[in-house]
Amino acid sequence: MDKNNFAVLMAGGVGSRFWPVSTTRHPKQFRDLLGTGETLIQTTYRRLNKLVPAENIIILTNEIYDQLVKEQLPQLQSDQIVLEPEMRNTAPAVLLAALKIYKKNSNAVMIMAPSDHWIEDEDAFANDVSLAFDACRTGDKILTLGIKPTFPNTGYGYIQYDDSKEKIKSVQNFTEKPSIEVARNFISQGNYDWNAGIFIWNASFILDSFRRNLPEMHRLFSEGTAVFNTSEEKDFIKKNYPEAENISIDYGILEKEEHIFVISASFDWNDLGTWGSLYNEVDKDENENAALNVKLLANKSTGNIISSASGKVVVVEDLKDYIIIDEKDVLMIVPKEKEQEIKQIRAKVQQDFGEHLG
Repeated sequence: MDKNNFAVLMAGGVGSRFWPVSTTRHPKQFRDLLGTGETLIQTTYRRLNKLVPAENIIILTNEIYDQLVKEQLPQLQSDQIVLEPEMRNTAPAVLLAALKIYKKNSNAVMIMAPSDHWIEDEDAFANDVSLAFDACRTGDKILTLGIKPTFPNTGYGYIQYDDSKEKIKSVQNFTEKPSIEVARNFISQGNYDWNAGIFIWNASFILDSFRRNLPEMHRLFSEGTAVFNTSEEKDFIKKNYPEAENISIDYGILEKEEHIFVISASFDWNDLGTWGSLYNEVDKDENENAALNVKLLANKSTGNIISSASGKVVVVEDLKDYIIIDEKDVLMIVPKEKEQEIKQIRAKVQQDFGEHLG
């Protein structure tokens, strides 16, 4: 295993479309949504640890999840957990991690990956990431792993690439969440991938990119170089992080850089962004009902996903294509076709019945 390989796991999101299982206090990355015996962040850590030494894995998360990270990944040292005092999107988080990593190893190559995605073929994932690591080790470039689209999803960003026969292709354009008509057109052209939000680069190059494209943010965080990876780091972050611009890595860096390439992934992928996406990955009964932690008695009912926090018996009759989620304080029954409205439903419940329910 190459000691120059580093990984940054992004674990600060709330996952509000997975409400009421995913909440502000206990979001989806810290839950075992698939019933595998591992939470999503534990699975992601294990997957990356096949390529990256354990001491080179950094978790970026909100400070309110400090204890959850320590409980689920007790092997981490304190300087491997970077706590955001306020949400500032992905660009500040990436810059902070890159500065920490570069101080530790100026030859570092790093992967930035969400902590809550599902990947079935982990060997194929390892092969693709190894190829990306090697490419970034020998040149200044940004590499992303693209996912071959299977339908015109309007909830993902799209990556347009050149039509060369090389495994590593030059990116021509990024498009954020297109309309259904545009998404259909992208798929028909054949040279578009979904943007999975997985990026690889060498630490030196990404820092230079921040210096050129987000100079004020680079100046603000570089002032902490002397305290990074020390006991004084947390105080510096707490004071300075809220001053950073709230901007994504996509808008802050990717849209401005020229040396961006994509590897079309050879593994199956699911961002587990909605109950419908989870439904696609779990086992179903003969009537296509997915029962998660329940004993299900279903009559004349098809295509439902049913989950409970208590493992109780659930009886459904004459129901088709519903999301039924029974948690301690909330019972939600919503048609699957309205799953994109769950974020708004959560907000309404918080407004009417209390912030603690979100």
